[in-house]
Amino acid sequence: MTTGEHVADSGGRPIYSIGAVAKMLGIDTATLRAWEERYEVVVPERSKGAQRVYSRDDLEQLRFVVEAMQRGETAADAHRLLADRLRSLPNFTRFDDNKSATIVILLAERDRYAAELCEFFLRTEGYDVDLAFDPPSAQRLFGERTPDLSVVELMMSGGGLELCRRLTTDSTVPLLAVSALDLADEALAAGASAFLSKPLEPLQFVSTVRDLLGSSALTRSTSAMVPS
Repeated sequence: MTTGEHVADSGGRPIYSIGAVAKMLGIDTATLRAWEERYEVVVPERSKGAQRVYSRDDLEQLRFVVEAMQRGETAADAHRLLADRLRSLPNFTRFDDNKSATIVILLAERDRYAAELCEFFLRTEGYDVDLAFDPPSAQRLFGERTPDLSVVELMMSGGGLELCRRLTTDSTVPLLAVSALDLADEALAAGASAFLSKPLEPLQFVSTVRDLLGSSALTRSTSAMVPS
């Protein structure tokens, strides 16, 4: 797929904004754009609104580059190593299996059955989950609990997209938007860090949540358990 093409169908796979990827990797969005143009190894697709959207494979490949640079490789050498790895292992991915038991997730859903199912998946991973079934309740819980991540169903009564805007305004807390409709562009424009299509695939959902939590929440949780 060329750089100018857009995502036609995510097929339930997570779609990450460039800002979310930059935050997860601890680098600038300008660096991601520069790497894409200079090395042409990790080239994200484009949404219908011409925004860069990254797949989970893109994220893991960029993480490989960042880790290679942390070991002392230059950006050029790190991308060369990645290109070599991709030629030998076309399906190369590397997923982090770290978990945390002290992370709060706000889950704003319109359907109680779907909410209970998602809550089960998240609690199985050890996360603390706060449920909300309307935007006012979600905003109240967001203010009271200061979650590490918000998950918002865009079609919830009262306006899921508007809730996205309100939760991401003046906040660095990542937000995962979900919907059975193709609303990726609208979600990212409203401030969402990533978008997932419904019906949610459990492992993909949990993996996306863990990606968005990134090192900041995990490190904060881990540090709290390590004596100074």
